[in-house]
Amino acid sequence: MSRNRRFAAVLAAIVLVWLASSTLYTVAEGEQVLIVRQGAPVASVTTPGLKLRIPLIDTIIPYDARLLTLETPAEQVILGDQKRLVVQAYTRYRIVDALRFNQSVRTLELADPQLGQLVSSSVRRVLGQVQLPSLLSAQRAQIVDRIRDEVAERARGLGIEVTEVRLHKADLPLETSQAIYDRMKSERQREAKELRAQGFEWAQQIQAKADRDRTVILSQAQEQSRITRGEADATANGILAAAFGHDPQFYRMYRSLQTYRQALADSGATVVVSPDAAFLRAFKSGPEAAGHR
Repeated sequence: MSRNRRFAAVLAAIVLVWLASSTLYTVAEGEQVLIVRQGAPVASVTTPGLKLRIPLIDTIIPYDARLLTLETPAEQVILGDQKRLVVQAYTRYRIVDALRFNQSVRTLELADPQLGQLVSSSVRRVLGQVQLPSLLSAQRAQIVDRIRDEVAERARGLGIEVTEVRLHKADLPLETSQAIYDRMKSERQREAKELRAQGFEWAQQIQAKADRDRTVILSQAQEQSRITRGEADATANGILAAAFGHDPQFYRMYRSLQTYRQALADSGATVVVSPDAAFLRAFKSGPEAAGHR
């Protein structure tokens, strides 16, 4: 009898544990739970803690309530000015309505492709209305905000709140980049040739002006030199005339020395003259005595 009682107690404990595990469940922080009753979603629980459910009838489906990230593959987009860009976007979102999310897409594995399609179509539609210079200017933030608002509006029906859409990459295709690089290179080479030709022309003009200024300066200098030399000669002649009138003997000696200097400056090492030549008179007898004529 005691054995049956113990067996019944053990069985009752097992039943109680099973009932407790089937009745109680926990909602973790950063998690939300959808309650499905006999195959039909009936409610969502978002507050964390220990909760109750009906055993064998209610099924618990947990969903992440935190921010999730979706990165779409890179794709080519045609802009409003027919330029092509390789664009890759990423999206930050969270599940805010577990019931609607379950009814529309059921799981995250099915939600990501559908949300990615929404992002791709919005990116193509919005960027198809803008030109490349706008996307490269301060208007880029407004353009990205338009994409985010459109994706958020369309994703609301899936029970998803889109908080951010950003362009992770927006590059020109490789062949377009190479073509633009080649065009820029040829343009810079053309500009360099024009600048070299212009520089050569300027150099010619500067050289011609310098030569003209040099000729004018030399001509003016030579003219001034002749004037100065003439004035100096006139002054020297005046001084010599005054000296001759004051002391004729000194003047004749000075003129003899000037003659020696001019004659001997261009002669060789040896000068042959007659001993009684008048040319050597000053060397022989020296200056004439005062009063002697």
